[in-house]
This record gives sequence, structure tokens and C-alpha cells, in this order.
Amino acid sequence: MSAFESLVRPALVRVAAPGDGYDPLGDRYWGTGFFIAPGWVLTCAHVVAKGGSAVWKGERAVGIVWDGGVTTGEVVLASPRPTVPEEELHRWDFPDLALVRVPDARDASCVRLSERRPVIAEPIPVGLHGWSRVTGRLGIREAVGEVHGVDGDALLLRGTQPVEGLSGGPVVDLDRAVVIGLNKGRGADEGAAVPITSLRRLYRERGGEVLSEVMREHDRHHLARYRSLSGTPDWTRAQLRHRPPTAQGGLDPGRRIHLYGRLAELPQPAGPGDVLHLVDEARRVTAGHDLRPVLEVAPRTWREGVGLLHELHDPHQEEETASGLGLNAVLVYAAKVARHVRERHGESRAVRNLADWVTDAAAGTPLLTRQAIAAVLAAGRPAGSRPVREAGARADVLVEIDTPPYGRKFPWRVKLLFDGHTITPLHGDDEGVERERLRDTLREPLADALARGDRGEHLAAVEALLPRELFDEPLDTWRLSPDDELFDERSLPLGQRRIVVIRDAARNKRPPAPEWHTRWRTAGLGPLRAVPLRAEVLTAGGDAAHAARTRRESPRQAWVRLSEADDGSVPVYCGPVGSGDGLRAMAAALAAGHPIALWRSGAHDHADCAEFHERADGLLLEVGRAEALHGPVISLRKRVAADADLVGMDVGTDVAMDVSTDGGTELSWDTGPGTGPVAAPAPPARSEHAWAEHLAVLFDPPDRPPREDPLQGPPMLGEEEW
Repeated sequence: MSAFESLVRPALVRVAAPGDGYDPLGDRYWGTGFFIAPGWVLTCAHVVAKGGSAVWKGERAVGIVWDGGVTTGEVVLASPRPTVPEEELHRWDFPDLALVRVPDARDASCVRLSERRPVIAEPIPVGLHGWSRVTGRLGIREAVGEVHGVDGDALLLRGTQPVEGLSGGPVVDLDRAVVIGLNKGRGADEGAAVPITSLRRLYRERGGEVLSEVMREHDRHHLARYRSLSGTPDWTRAQLRHRPPTAQGGLDPGRRIHLYGRLAELPQPAGPGDVLHLVDEARRVTAGHDLRPVLEVAPRTWREGVGLLHELHDPHQEEETASGLGLNAVLVYAAKVARHVRERHGESRAVRNLADWVTDAAAGTPLLTRQAIAAVLAAGRPAGSRPVREAGARADVLVEIDTPPYGRKFPWRVKLLFDGHTITPLHGDDEGVERERLRDTLREPLADALARGDRGEHLAAVEALLPRELFDEPLDTWRLSPDDELFDERSLPLGQRRIVVIRDAARNKRPPAPEWHTRWRTAGLGPLRAVPLRAEVLTAGGDAAHAARTRRESPRQAWVRLSEADDGSVPVYCGPVGSGDGLRAMAAALAAGHPIALWRSGAHDHADCAEFHERADGLLLEVGRAEALHGPVISLRKRVAADADLVGMDVGTDVAMDVSTDGGTELSWDTGPGTGPVAAPAPPARSEHAWAEHLAVLFDPPDRPPREDPLQGPPMLGEEEW
């Protein structure tokens, strides 16, 4: 038996079919689980699946037996899970996790979870714990082995493999006194465990609020145990005892749990971008330069920011100075969190407790660190004043789609773009997908990247670097959730909330021409005026039949005309540009150096081209210069959508919805007191903003990355930290 038995055993759970009574042979036994927070059990999804459809319906159909008694729980989050409760899965892919709420176990003892995925420089000795009936009778079993490698999502175990029944039990790192995984299964020569950091994957199941609260309860529990005078063994002291001499100083386990416990009392961040922005700032303040890591992560809680900093090491500093860098960065980060929360939510006891703790914990740090912390905490707003708002998102999102090297599949990549210059890759597929699958394939990678780039109310822009044949792809209408989900910010089209622009992939692969630089500089100064992308459309006087008979410009003639257009000219066109005459005209505009263009990506005839050019010219004249274009375009897109929803409604009328007896729905308008409902008015032939339907924007500065070959290796996925 390992030295951790007294810590692990009280948190172990026997997962079984519900029912009272003694069960020595394990007839109702399913597997093992363990408490990670009071009232919350973690186990494998394939373990709870033995309960059938009742489990997946969210019923209290999971039997829980632990040192504190017998009760039942309900599965709140799981991955994978059947699409319908009655479905039986025959394969349980990673992460194979289930989070079970156990309301009657608020006083349960809990394990300590690792904050990061193990780095396997050499085999890690581990303890495997759980219930088993391998001997014929049900009982707790413990084995010692080692994690010797990683294969995809799995930690590979050797030495002693998990026996039957240990599935869902904890895997304890015996060097660090922390749970690093769950037993999943065994093969012919080795076992497999699920890394505890795979809990992050449950965020994709819309479990963000639940997981954040579970981790807050986890930290509160361990801080209370560390402070307790009962003499009961606690994980923090075990970590202190097992801490190697080389790790002395820095953010030791005692300081860490004090910090985590205080962070747990704060309102949580709006998204990963808030956390990462403060982490970036702490790195810059502490090291004096940018130490952004190669692997980008997506933290959802304040505590995760600590995990990105407490082992920070600057190779540019002397060993003695660099060794304390992690602690200094963590304390600066914690001070910035306190200020951030104070500015957005006001002063509170929790904020004061955190600020006081940071000040005390920094007493032994270098003078520059203490001065930086004092300056951060002093910058918090006085009570009653308006919050300080810093400009800009943390990063923008770059979507790169390549022309298929062969066949019909478009390779793609999603990256973060910092300060308009520095790129961090996140996701990608060099094999690619067909055009019709791009929207669905990129939905989750885009959502992940935008969450990392958004900061508070500042939303990341989407820059799509596309081959010209995809210029009419309606990226501004893409959504971060399937169209049939509830109405919320994720279900709104991207272009109605944030900047969405198109850039030309072809010319960004080579150094920018002088014309491009000149056009960009004059567009930045303004004023802006419209110039026809296709001159023959307007010479037709808006008559489609006449347009068909009008002599078309050759590509060279279009290039000459667009090259000689006045400074601040913006090519505009009332139709698509991804093929045919529109594509040839767009090529001429790009060759002439134009960085901005407006067009309609949807199918339109040319009957309203004169109106489109007139309205587009008015829009450009009103905004004046390039950087002022984005806000009015977003507003236009919202108004076009609103017009589509409110066609026929007079402003100031109330809408009544009556459900008829046959199940149909009728709309009527209440025009004012005493008038009663009247029939809905006939829709107008054309709405005010119809000219801007399917409006697409080329916004392509010559100084934005990349001008490089596409990545040939696998994408860098930031999933290394909890």
C-alpha cells in the first residue's frame, strides 16, 4: 500500500446500480469513481453507461457508495455520450469522462487534481486505485506502475496494469502527490489512462459554468483542509513533503492553494481572452519582454492563468534570477486579476482579500516586482467611478484557406494574430475539406480561437485569407453554433457582432507591390470614394438587357482604369466576384494595388446596380477613412437582418401572436389605444437597406502577415495545461 492510501481511500467511490444492501460479490457493481469536489464525482463515461438510458436522461440513476454512505447521483456532463438516451455505444473514444452530481455528499473528502498534463521526460511512478472483484469478492485494490509515454490522448501505463473494475479510478503521481489521470483500460502489454487535463474537453459540451464551479469548490475544499486543525491528512501537506529540494522557493503548494482559494471567491472571467491578456501582461512586466509560449491554451478560470506562469523560466536571465521568475509573474498576475475584477464588478471583500494576500506574499520578492504589484493595485478605480477600459481585443483570428493542391479539398488553418504581426497556430487540416463542408468544419476551431482572442467587450476580428474563387463564401453569415440552437450570441452571424473581412491569399504570398502600399496609405488618410469595379455595369444605366449588350472591359482595360483612379478610391460592385467577369475585374483591382473593395457575394441581377454604387459611395464618403469602415458595415449587416425579420411592421406598433385551434399561428398589429388589432400590413417591395444584402468587404493591408508558405506539419494544439 502506498503512502497515499489515507488520502485516496476516503475519496474513492464505488459506482453501481442504485440500491441498498450489502453487495459483497459486486452483482450491481459498474466501476470506480472519485470525488474531485464536494458533491461531484468523476469517472469514465463507459462506467456510467452500464445504467442505460436513465443515466443519459439525467435521472438520479447512478449508485454511489463511499466512506460516507450510500446515495445516488446524476450525470451532468459526459463525453462521448449517445446522441439519444436509448443508443448503445460500442466504442468509447477519449476523453471517456463523466461528471456526476451527488447532492448528498457535500462532506466528502476529495483528491487533488493536477494542473497540467504530465511531461514524460522519464517514466513517472504512479499509484492506481479503485474497486475490483478480480479476486471473486468486491474490495479496494491498489497497484504501483509508471506512466512511460503518451499516445494521442492516452497516458501509457506499464508495470502493473489496471485490473477489471479499476476503470474510472484515480492515477496518482507519486512524486508530486497529485492525481494526473483516470484508469481507462488495458491492452496486451500496457494500460491506458485519461489525462485529468482532458476535463477541458467537457467545455465543448457546453459545460463551462458547471466545470468552473466544480473547480472553485475543489480549491475551497483543499484550502479548508489545509487550514483545518483536525489533524486529518491533506493533499497540500503531502505535496510539500514530496517536493524535491530543487523546487524549493517559488510558488510552493501552500502558497498555491491559498491563492487558488482566494481566486475561487471572485467572479469568473468572461472568457479565455481575459485570462490570457493578464497572463501576457504579467510575462511582459516580469521578464521585461514578450515570452509568449509556442503552445496557446484556452483557460476558462483565473486559476488556470497561474498554471501558465508558476513554472515560467526566462532563458535570457541568469539562473538565480530566472528561478524566481515564476513566483514573481504569478504575483503580478494575481494583482492584475484583483484590479480587473475591481474595475468591472466593484470593490468587494474577496478582492480585498486577494490584494492583501498578494501584497504579503510579495514581501520577499525583488524590489521591482513589489513596485509593479503596488502600482497595479493602486490603479484600481475608486468606488463610484467608471471602469477603465483598455482598447482592443487580445488578438484577432486569421483563417487561412488554400487552393486545393489536387481534387476538391481546401486545406485550412486557424491562427491567432497578435498586434497585427505575431502569429500563433491553433488548428488546421492540410488534407482539407470540400467547400460545402468548410462552414461546419471550421465552426469549433473558430469558436475556440475567438474565445482566446476576445477580451471583455472587445471582440476579436476575423481575417479570412482566401483564394479568389472563395471570395463569395459568406463568412460573415457563419455562426459559432448550429443554426437550430437557441438565440444567443453564439447563434448570431459573425458579421453582425464582429469585424469579418476578406484578404487575398495570392498576393500575400509575395512582398507587397509599391502600388499596394500607396493605396493603403491614401485610404488611411481619406476621403474614400467609390469607383466601379466593372465599368460596363454602370454604363448600362441599370438596365439588365442593356448591360448584356454593353461591351465588356478587358482585364487590361480594367487594370488601367483602376490604376489611374483617384487616391482613396474603393472598387465597388453589385454582384459576386468569385467567378466570371467579377473574378477578372477583382484580379485587375488587386493588381492595381487596391486594399479595400465592396461587393455583394450573393446572386443578384444588375437592375439595382446604380443604387448599390450610389449607396456604397455614400457609405464610403461618410466613414472617411479605412479604419472607420468596420463599424458602419457591422451596423448595416444587423439592419439588413432586422429588415428581413420585420418586413411590413410599422415602427411603434406592438405585435400580437395568436395560436389558432388548428395549430397555426396568426400575426396582428396593435396600432394604438382603442383601435384594436388589425391585419398585418402588406410587406413593402424593398427594404431600406436591401442594397447591402450579402455585403462583402475586402480589407487587405500590405503590412499584415503572412507572406510565407503554408504550414506543412501538424497544427499546434494548445491543450497542455488545465
